[in-house]
Amino acid sequence: MDTGKRTILKAILWNALGLLTMSLVGLAMTGSAAVGGAMAVMNTLIGLTCYVAYERVWARIGWGRTGGHSHG
Repeated sequence: MDTGKRTILKAILWNALGLLTMSLVGLAMTGSAAVGGAMAVMNTLIGLTCYVAYERVWARIGWGRTGGHSHG
């Protein structure tokens, strides 16, 4: 199982990549760096929160793991 710190670091790095990508998409779609950037920031904050929660739930599920203490 990943530690909480590892999950958070993974989420931050993944969302930094998403922030960059969404900023570019937002700029391309709106023609405005400010609007595109704001959309990207909101998307990143929502995605970060959801990713951390999702990973922590799956960290508690043993199904599908090999070795260790899997259940089911």
